[in-house]
Amino acid sequence: MPQLDTSTWFIMITSMIFTLFILFQLKLSKYNYPHNTESTTKPSPKTSAPWTKKWTKIYSPLSLPQQL
Repeated sequence: MPQLDTSTWFIMITSMIFTLFILFQLKLSKYNYPHNTESTTKPSPKTSAPWTKKWTKIYSPLSLPQQL
């Protein structure tokens, strides 16, 4: 039974990783980044909802004292 020749695996894997890296860099270089870094989003108007006026606290079952 012939042996599997693994002598070229290192070169193949290295060249594949290098090629993928180059392709990824080329893909990223085509992307146009915005020049203005300031936020252009406007704050949304606050809507009045009935549950926003009332403050409630939700207790986790693990934070409650144990009842024996």
